[in-house]
Amino acid sequence: MTAIASNLQAVNHVIAQALRAAHRRGGEVDLLAVSKAFPATAVREAYQAGQNAFGESYLQEALDKIWALRDLPLQWHFIGPIQSNKTRVIAEYFSWAHSVDRLKIAERLSAQRPPNLPPLNVCIQVNVSGEDSKSGVSPERLAELAQSVARLPRLRLRGLMAIPAPVAGCAAQRLSFARLRELMRGLSEQGLALDTLSMGMSHDIEAAVLEGATIVRVGTAIFGER
Repeated sequence: MTAIASNLQAVNHVIAQALRAAHRRGGEVDLLAVSKAFPATAVREAYQAGQNAFGESYLQEALDKIWALRDLPLQWHFIGPIQSNKTRVIAEYFSWAHSVDRLKIAERLSAQRPPNLPPLNVCIQVNVSGEDSKSGVSPERLAELAQSVARLPRLRLRGLMAIPAPVAGCAAQRLSFARLRELMRGLSEQGLALDTLSMGMSHDIEAAVLEGATIVRVGTAIFGER
């Protein structure tokens, strides 16, 4: 067994344990392997070990991998900050965009999504920790943005994403994730059909799963240090 295959097995075990601790069913959390800064060969190795969804933040690097791995049935997720000059390529080559935080970006993704492709799955990134250095809409402005994004054609608003400020300890980590979960519950009560909480990374998988994550974005624990 390769190192990446062994790491994938270990991460899936952590997810399974957290699901049991949360009294959730197996299969309720999807693992997104964050392959940014790692070569296409590492992605191919992960695919051979059973992983098929990969997250990228750097557009040109991602396109190089998409081209190099075009023989594989991979699902690509864009998880980095989205600038206006990136929207066309994201709309054309990715299945998911996790980091929508402005209506202008959503409108461009909607207009540029090719009609021959299924709607682009999108999550709205929320700045749950209020950090000036982090992307994401504020919780106070979330509802207005979500309602507007949900009305756009060629997009499917799936849920919310967050990258909380790092804190030590599972109990402290759960606080930000619980806030994101409550924000999504509020949107659902407003009539939005949402099913995705993209939250949790290598260091806080357990806390995220305990608070309802449906996608965890894991890079270091799978591929190693960048």
